[in-house]
Amino acid sequence: MTATFIAFAGALLLIFLRLPIAVALVLVGAFGLFSELGLNPTRSMLGMAAQGSTMSYSLSVLPLFVLMGNLVAGAGISGNLFRTAQLFLAHRRGGLGMATILASGGFGAICGSSVATAATMSRVAIPPMREWGYSDRLAAATVAAGGTLGILIPPSVVMVIYGISTQSHIGMLFAAGFVPGLLGVIGYLIAVRYVVWRNPAAAPRTARSGWPERLASLVTIWPVLALFTLVIGGIYGGFFTATEAAGIGATGALVFAVFSRSLSLVQLGEIFVDTALVTTALLGVVFGANVFVEFVNMTGVHTHLQALVQTAGLPPLGVIAIIVLVYLVLGCLLETISMILITLPVFFPVVTGLGYDPIWFGVIVVVAAEIGLITPPIGINLFVIRSVNPDIPISTIFRGVAPFVVIDILRLALLVLVPVLSLWLPNLLF
Repeated sequence: MTATFIAFAGALLLIFLRLPIAVALVLVGAFGLFSELGLNPTRSMLGMAAQGSTMSYSLSVLPLFVLMGNLVAGAGISGNLFRTAQLFLAHRRGGLGMATILASGGFGAICGSSVATAATMSRVAIPPMREWGYSDRLAAATVAAGGTLGILIPPSVVMVIYGISTQSHIGMLFAAGFVPGLLGVIGYLIAVRYVVWRNPAAAPRTARSGWPERLASLVTIWPVLALFTLVIGGIYGGFFTATEAAGIGATGALVFAVFSRSLSLVQLGEIFVDTALVTTALLGVVFGANVFVEFVNMTGVHTHLQALVQTAGLPPLGVIAIIVLVYLVLGCLLETISMILITLPVFFPVVTGLGYDPIWFGVIVVVAAEIGLITPPIGINLFVIRSVNPDIPISTIFRGVAPFVVIDILRLALLVLVPVLSLWLPNLLF
């Protein structure tokens, strides 16, 4: 147990010293293995970890989903989604904020990345909201919260990472994210309405659009519906696996981008390069986490934790509450994927040993990670929005996001207490 705590403390210290996460995890894990096994066994384990992090067929889903999201973002589909939602909702008080939530959910369903969704919607939604007189606090907080939907609504890169790490069925994880994702959208809409009710001046009414204009706008979002139906429908219809679905989705996004003529050859090249860079960073974190996990598993910390849980007399729900609290705290400090990869080897055996469903726990972990993305002081989405809109003070974004964090905590509590909300759809489909 002591060695594990020292390893976690060392990794966190190196990360806070601004060392790349992958490098920090490799250094701590390799030093731990060397201290326990010696040089030659450590070298062998590093080689196996590198091979497993780069040559695994299941990991090929990552660059394909990243490519699909980048192509969709580059083709301007996010702007079409926002304009369509704006035409239907903008005349209501707070309507542009609600349109941002709906557009973020739709874009996140294709993009699969919270940071990418927040960055894209910052450029699309914040300028018109400010133009119509929305307060910076509401505009920025709405985009930050809406961006978190990208890691829960399938296809989700974080869900894929969880599924690969725990050997869980990725299709079931995708299905389990639907209802919690819908609850997130509804909760954020309620948060927008609450802010407007408290301060009507934060969101003035805008002009009502006619039905011909609304119906015409629906034509512009058909690629999103087509890609979503193709990818998710193909998985649940049994036509192809999640990995194959990622390849088909990326191909479909490329075909749309080419035939829509919205991207030049130079822009397409930049998208492929960016996809390669993002994928390399992800696989680097996976490699670092694999090395770190090898050492953590060697210490047998999960066995000690299971014994501690059994002797402490805590009810299973109490153990889950402690684990959720740890994730909420870590979510304020660490990047989502690295946080999940580091902690799963410790918590996952304990949770499954208590008899909880691993699919349900995956949803709980992802929702807790969502909250961390918008929780000060290190909520990544908050700083993404600040970087895109440098004239909005970070303190304004911090204050504005509070109602959305409260809604998220209530949703997380509901999902913990009512597991059927997460398990009903995957059990129905599989």
